[in-house]
Amino acid sequence: MTNFRAIDLNLLRVFEALMQCRNVTRAADQLGLSQPAVSAALSRLRGHIGDPLFIRVGNGMVPTPRADSLAEPVTRALKQLEGALTETASFDPAESRDTFTLRGADFFSMRLMPSLSAQLAREAPGAALRFLDSGRGDLLSMLDQGEIDLALEQPMETPPWVSRELLFPSPFVVIAAQDNPDIRARGVTPGTVLPMDLFCDLPHAMRSVDGSMSGMTDAALQAVGRHRRVTLVLPHFEAIMLAVAQSRLLSVVPVQLAEELADRLGVTVFEAPFDIPVPQMQLYWHARNDNLASNLWLRGVVLAEVRRLWGG
Repeated sequence: MTNFRAIDLNLLRVFEALMQCRNVTRAADQLGLSQPAVSAALSRLRGHIGDPLFIRVGNGMVPTPRADSLAEPVTRALKQLEGALTETASFDPAESRDTFTLRGADFFSMRLMPSLSAQLAREAPGAALRFLDSGRGDLLSMLDQGEIDLALEQPMETPPWVSRELLFPSPFVVIAAQDNPDIRARGVTPGTVLPMDLFCDLPHAMRSVDGSMSGMTDAALQAVGRHRRVTLVLPHFEAIMLAVAQSRLLSVVPVQLAEELADRLGVTVFEAPFDIPVPQMQLYWHARNDNLASNLWLRGVVLAEVRRLWGG
């Protein structure tokens, strides 16, 4: 029988890291330990549990069925313990001198951050607000290392130690220059469905933080047996919209951004001629901060402002 009182909690952190990384070297880096220390901890845990837990296959570590069965309860227990230890009795934003760091696309830096910073200036005049671009660094690593407090991102697979809350659905629309000659020649009315042939024949601009030249739109097109021609890739939505306004390019952008900036930037909005999956934008944070008063307050301010702007 396992003697649970003899198990060092640090062994459970090693177990959690190995479940996430499936590699001793990466787990050691994540924990700030040496590889021998991680291997020794795993050996001790194997003795307590009476199971090998991980089998080496090539350069990786494959969990046993016993390890798979332990993963969720161990992560949940560590999360609850971290929450209890980090919980603070109170947080007074008016007295705060904290720097709060968020991460997300330029969509949020343009549309959310100006009003959010004004709100924080009223409630927490001594605090500072910092926003990092979504192309910077690895999200999970930044959350785990405490480099960011919140992330505003598209839905993604995350480990159990990442908490999330829905922000809003973000459907896509098609934009083109207000004087696009090809669309004008076809007599397509703004706000209506752009013909499929025209959508596929005209060149496209695409937002990509890593330089990829295909994405969700291309996968949806492929599903109906069509494809488009991407000729411009940029990392920021506003740059995409400015480029579209000065060319024959089309682009697929979030409806909230298009509705806000179309008239000012000189673009026209159309419906796509096929179904594109609707991303459910999410707010992410580390689960150890679930009950941290300052993080609770920050999440509340962000969610309130998001819902004021977009409903949510």
